[in-house]
Amino acid sequence: MTAPVPVPRTGVPLGITDPVEKARAELKATLAAIEEKANVPRRVGTAAERRIAQFRRFAREEPTAATLAVIGTAAAVGVIVWGAIRAYVR
Repeated sequence: MTAPVPVPRTGVPLGITDPVEKARAELKATLAAIEEKANVPRRVGTAAERRIAQFRRFAREEPTAATLAVIGTAAAVGVIVWGAIRAYVR
């Protein structure tokens, strides 16, 4: 006997014959899809996790280049902060 195929949170299971149950399942799937689309903090967090994983993989494969990228980014941020403070003081 095969195991039932899991239905995604935003999907409607097949084989529902009762119209009320089908309407409830469709509403539940629609609300889940709206929540996924509108939940910006969660989407930003997912994208950030993805980018962090990419950088960690890059750092494992190219440690020298990753070190130079971190140093370059820190220097750029430092120059920007220095410039902003200097412009504010003048």
